[in-house]
Amino acid sequence: MGNIVTVSEVCKRYGKVQALRGVSMEVAEGEIFGLIGPDGAGKTTLFRILATLLLADSGTATVDGLDVRRDYRKIRRCIGYMPGRFSLYQDLTVRENLEFFATTFNTTIERNYHLIEDIYRHIERFKHRRAGKLSGGMKQKLALSCALIHAPRVLLLDEPTTGVDPVSRKEFWEMLFRLKTQHGITIVVSTPYMDEAMKCDRIALVQNGHFLKIDTPAAITGSYAKSLWSVRSEQMHRLLDDLRQWPGADTVFSFGETYHVTIKNGYDSEQLQHHVAHCGHQQVLVQHIEASIEDAFMALSD
Repeated sequence: MGNIVTVSEVCKRYGKVQALRGVSMEVAEGEIFGLIGPDGAGKTTLFRILATLLLADSGTATVDGLDVRRDYRKIRRCIGYMPGRFSLYQDLTVRENLEFFATTFNTTIERNYHLIEDIYRHIERFKHRRAGKLSGGMKQKLALSCALIHAPRVLLLDEPTTGVDPVSRKEFWEMLFRLKTQHGITIVVSTPYMDEAMKCDRIALVQNGHFLKIDTPAAITGSYAKSLWSVRSEQMHRLLDDLRQWPGADTVFSFGETYHVTIKNGYDSEQLQHHVAHCGHQQVLVQHIEASIEDAFMALSD
């Protein structure tokens, strides 16, 4: 299979803010490709360029062999775009929103119902409810249904799981896997959640308009070269300062209920544990751990 999305040296500036700094990537047909990074990294800008809603200052991009500048009308018929903010008609019902988007693309719900059946069954009992009255998870499923109703070859999903509950996030990713495996749809998805990166075939780590690295999640975590340790104690707030004051600490970052620490050459974990104990900490736990995507991201952006 060839590449269905290509981006080459794309730059975009908003006044003094450089949103994209010459980014390049290729997305293979039928894969789930993730843009992983914090708010303000440039993910939404790139999505809007691929969706032909925004012109790049320089560089080129194609979707399904079509140029985003020259062939924008054709591209809009072969993509499904789900922006970060809920953008459907809040005063229309679930069914009316679906019918509107199907009619816009000169198709019907019945013709492409096989694409949305697994998703729509979660919201079908609310089909007469106005979209604005749906929960976050239900809005998400309706938006995905509307993005699929014209049978696109590429789905562009900009932070689709932000602000929804963990169960809805899990259900949403299960739907994406089925769209890929059963219908061969290519999916480009952005997220600030590092754990979702592991669900993608390949990812681009994005920071300040740059791509730090593009590879499979396993390859990115596998290339993490530092010795990484998880540290916790009963006095977690004070522990952070004590760890950062230790001369052997290379980096110290907060990760959930622990701190992730990398150690400089010439120091070891026994010295780390001794330092923490010497600072008066009780119930200290120091464990060697494998790097996560977030650890790799922090190391690359350092």
